[in-house]
Amino acid sequence: MLKVNNIEVVYSDVILVLRGVSLEVPDGQMVSLLGANGAGKSTTLKAISGLLRTQEGEVTRGSIEFDGQRIDNLTPDEIVRLGIVQVIEGRPLFQHLTVEENLRTGALFRSASSKEIAQDIERVYHFFPRLRDFRTRTSGYLSGGEQQMIVIGRALMAKPKLMLLDEPSLGLAPMLVQDIFGIIKQINEESGVSILLVEQNANIALKTAGYAYVMESGRIVLDGSSAQLSQNADIKEFYLGLTSVGERKSYRDVKHYKRRKRWIG
Repeated sequence: MLKVNNIEVVYSDVILVLRGVSLEVPDGQMVSLLGANGAGKSTTLKAISGLLRTQEGEVTRGSIEFDGQRIDNLTPDEIVRLGIVQVIEGRPLFQHLTVEENLRTGALFRSASSKEIAQDIERVYHFFPRLRDFRTRTSGYLSGGEQQMIVIGRALMAKPKLMLLDEPSLGLAPMLVQDIFGIIKQINEESGVSILLVEQNANIALKTAGYAYVMESGRIVLDGSSAQLSQNADIKEFYLGLTSVGERKSYRDVKHYKRRKRWIG
């Protein structure tokens, strides 16, 4: 469904952020993109969704294709109409609006009838039953987990074929993270929505997605099935904090530079 072909991204005509990034998301599958802060994960999502242009970024080399159509030269609204929706990091929403009013904004670009929108809202409540109880609450007063549910639900209102999720676990309690990722997996399996998941929590990302890419310093340095990567010594040590015998290891003890040289050398 989605093919990112050897792209380079430059900000402000000067700063090279992505260098030869290639990845694929098959139809109906969930793929995760792992990496530390500053690796280029969010930039990759913005290149796909077209939001780079709002931050003086540009795809200067390579191409991005969706359903066989090149999209890196399209505007963000054109990309949304093709069926790609990004859930931006940090849970941005209209805090003065109610939960249901926020959900309705996800369908504004569609020429859907009131009946269709009502059905779509019920579909969101199926995945997030807690939101039904808060439908008339002002969204700005809800918890971080509930706000995360709103922004994912709002994205579903756009009827996406591909959803780009940027750090859905950010700032959430561990129990809420488990709940959110369980629902993300349910959405993928029940609705057939393809998902590209950017996440620093490698443990839960590898348990949720079937395939993963590892990004470092603007490049893809590893990829494979989640089962394979979960057994990779470098992934275990640097991202999961485990030694070769399965013991926990301090993050400070990991020789990041040595590992990175092995990956990209």
